[in-house]
Amino acid sequence: MPLDLPKPTEWAIPLFILCILIEIAYGYKTGRAVFEKKDTFTSMVMGLGSTIVSASLAGITIVTAYWVWENFRLFDLGATIPVFLAALVLDDFRYYWIHRFGHRIRWMWAAHVIHHSSQHYNLTTALRQTWTSPLTPGFLLAFPLYIIGFEPAIVFFVSGLNLIYQFWIHTEAIDRMPRWFEAVFNTPSHHRVHHATNPKYLDSNYAGIFIIWDKMFGTFIPEDKSLPCRYGLVQDLGTYNPLKVATHEWVGIFKDMWHAKGIKNKLMFLLAPPGWTPDGSRLTSDMIKARDLKYNPVKTPKS
Repeated sequence: MPLDLPKPTEWAIPLFILCILIEIAYGYKTGRAVFEKKDTFTSMVMGLGSTIVSASLAGITIVTAYWVWENFRLFDLGATIPVFLAALVLDDFRYYWIHRFGHRIRWMWAAHVIHHSSQHYNLTTALRQTWTSPLTPGFLLAFPLYIIGFEPAIVFFVSGLNLIYQFWIHTEAIDRMPRWFEAVFNTPSHHRVHHATNPKYLDSNYAGIFIIWDKMFGTFIPEDKSLPCRYGLVQDLGTYNPLKVATHEWVGIFKDMWHAKGIKNKLMFLLAPPGWTPDGSRLTSDMIKARDLKYNPVKTPKS
């Protein structure tokens, strides 16, 4: 019989609401947290829609996960505390890569872009989640954990803890954590960089819980106090319509593939980084960073 574990994100909802209210009050008093009514409403609607989609597909997700675990697992690791801790670390490693692919493959960016579409950075931004992740192949990256021998219920549980952890780092109200904490864990400072559209900051700090993955794989960029973060997309949407927020990149992919000449170009519009075109008429993040580096040589970040 599958393990019966609680759903951490459901338990955390009252805490999320309380923290948002505290941040709103703190921002009103100090100006260190900015909220815009329409933007906040859109983020909340996107979070609700994501929850509904996940709940609707929960049965398929669970059945598929257990089918892989029961038929292909190499070991039965059980449910001890060390197993939970190992699952937490490896699931975060999985998250790093799915997050990185979500920025580097347009097919996956079409789902993830929703989370970056707000021009504000506060705790409600954490709730601005995709409705369309089931349309991407990202779910496949959980399969290796099942094959190793982690029961799906454990993976679902630690994945929920991962999401809860990431909630509090979506804020400008917290400056820096202690140096030892910043060295190991993802923090508001690190994640502000991830959400920034400044060329220097693009495609960095993909971590969920442990920032060490970014440091290991060369994607870590520290926050530079002399370069305040600008939030949103390289080309902002200009709308608060939740349906457009949820689907705009999918529409763009469909149009590009429809008009593209040849199978190769059609596939590249799906699999290449966002901004890729056959003639280079648009800019990928690599092109934006290279152009910025040409005119703004690297300087040592100011802490």
